[in-house]
Amino acid sequence: MLKKSIILLSSLLLASSILLAACSNGGPDSSNNATAQNNGDTQTATTTQPLTSLVKASDMSKLPEVSKKRSDTIIVGLTDPAGVFTPYFNQSGYDGNVISQLWTPLVTVDEKGLPLPNLAKSWDISKDNLTYTFHLVPGTKFSDGSPLTAEDVAFTWTLIYDKAYPGDSQIRKLNIKGGNAYTEGKAKQIAGIKVIDAQTISATLEKPNALALPILGEYVLSKAYYGKDYKFGQLDYFKNLHSTPLGNGAYKLEKFIPGQEVRLEANDYFFKGKPKTQHFIYKTAEGDAWQFIETGDTDFAQFTATQENIDKLKGLGFLNILPYTPSTYGYLQVNLENEKLKDKKVRQALTYGLDRKSIYVDAAQGAGAVANIPASPIFWSYTTDGINPYNYDPEQAKKLLDEAGWVEGSDGIREKNGQKLTIHLLTSKRPETDTFIALAAENYKAIGVDLQPEIFADFNAMVAKVEGKDYDLAAFSTGMLTDPSDGIEQFVNGEVKGYNNPKVKELYEKGLSTTNMEERKKIYKELYVLLNDELPVIFTNYKKTVYAYNGRMEHVKVSPFIGLSGNLFEWSLK
Repeated sequence: MLKKSIILLSSLLLASSILLAACSNGGPDSSNNATAQNNGDTQTATTTQPLTSLVKASDMSKLPEVSKKRSDTIIVGLTDPAGVFTPYFNQSGYDGNVISQLWTPLVTVDEKGLPLPNLAKSWDISKDNLTYTFHLVPGTKFSDGSPLTAEDVAFTWTLIYDKAYPGDSQIRKLNIKGGNAYTEGKAKQIAGIKVIDAQTISATLEKPNALALPILGEYVLSKAYYGKDYKFGQLDYFKNLHSTPLGNGAYKLEKFIPGQEVRLEANDYFFKGKPKTQHFIYKTAEGDAWQFIETGDTDFAQFTATQENIDKLKGLGFLNILPYTPSTYGYLQVNLENEKLKDKKVRQALTYGLDRKSIYVDAAQGAGAVANIPASPIFWSYTTDGINPYNYDPEQAKKLLDEAGWVEGSDGIREKNGQKLTIHLLTSKRPETDTFIALAAENYKAIGVDLQPEIFADFNAMVAKVEGKDYDLAAFSTGMLTDPSDGIEQFVNGEVKGYNNPKVKELYEKGLSTTNMEERKKIYKELYVLLNDELPVIFTNYKKTVYAYNGRMEHVKVSPFIGLSGNLFEWSLK
């Protein structure tokens, strides 16, 4: 899932020196790697009482003066975006954070990731699951007051099929009827897109796709603004519009100062009503999340849910603390093109031989859980039935390595055909990296594996090394996933180099071909059991985090699937 990890991220905000990206198009995950999640230097396991509900601020008199003085502005930290604030064109998840406030989609999701009406007040799906008809909320407008109609939706869908479109929108992968003919210049419009009236539009697909509803229900671009200069095959003009976006979300762009802030102001025409707070700022200046939240320079931040962090946040007195489980999973990417890792028994041995509970749970002071399938426990498809937990078992690891022909040498390191069993592991530098490396090296030495870690201060440099295939294992985490298929996609689209299992592809397509929830559950269970056995990646951990925010803030909700964009318009300062 290298591409997913780097390009399709959807978590958000500053964590304790962590910044995650939130959007549907995604961007670089500079720190969300599969390593032990403790924020201090301690390597001692610590028992923690898990935080299960909101803890309110205990002493608002400790609120910093700078925060007390803000009456109409909420500030959140964000890694510096590139300034490409147009949906479907951004390549950075940090730009996506901004886009998610400037636009609101036709279809949103509930707390389980299931579709909910939004700009589309309702929809109809044909019996053959091929035609989707959307009914728009009447009177919806863009932030300049111009109407949003079905023509804008048709323009947006059509644009994605233009041969010059440079992005990777899933809309194109839905295969709307006539889409390919339009891309090839054989048709002047897409046959499967029908504007029925100003508030009604339909799209007909070539074949059923369970994700069609949320994919078709993404952001809508203004035809009058973004299509004014549109000519088939010529989209370069979009570059001149990225910094002056015209959306329909809760906020509109007021000013972008690179390296300092993205200043947003309330959209008077937002279809759910003008936001309760006039200004929202993404603070993009470099700095530590703890520093910004302690001084009141930001109002909201995300931290791993260690007892140390929770106690420290409680001690500040003026913060509300909200527990949160992301829809992500961590994993060690395996270079399956390396001969020694092609053997499933070796991958299984490396999993049995890694004490994941000590690394990802105990060393993280309980702020995590061991992962064994490509789905977070919050997903409706999640299961442990028939799943091998790969509990730490050095003896089983040794047995598997013996069976795979790796014999222990005089120095204790296993050998085969004159080659040492050395594992070149890539990870990025974070406070918990030293703990992860120390424990993993000790674990692997015990089973005759020589772990050779390479730690990168720059995440992008690590990614380049992975793309150059100069590694055995590399620590990653996914971005925010919204559907079970998202966690499977890397195993069927070539992102996991060297893995090509026709059965996985067959089940993946089968899982997308039906919208019946119970049928999909059965299919994904079969996929999980298969991937849990084959281990094309080594699944490592699920994260447990907390959001800490200014005690003055009210009506705060955060979705594990769409972040804070779902109800930011309701956030207010008392």
